[in-house]
Amino acid sequence: MRKHRTPEQWQALVNQQRDSGLSASKFCKQENIGYASFCNWRKRLSDQAAGDSADSGEAGFLDLSSLMGAAQSGPGWNIVLSLGNGVELRLSQNG
Repeated sequence: MRKHRTPEQWQALVNQQRDSGLSASKFCKQENIGYASFCNWRKRLSDQAAGDSADSGEAGFLDLSSLMGAAQSGPGWNIVLSLGNGVELRLSQNG
């Protein structure tokens, strides 16, 4: 029997999956959730949140420290942000 969930319940599941560190596929198997439904709701909620953020006029930020890897002991990052039309923003810090 299919369980019908509210958007709030789907958002809670999406948050749980993100915080769990499991892949979406493994999380869905563990929680007995349909993988396709989970992905559809995750996209729908993400699109909705992006629309809300754009409507509010507030800037969004992404914490890149999680992408740096825990094994790095010191500065040494190099970030390239492609803005389109051949425009790139390059940030470098070595040593």
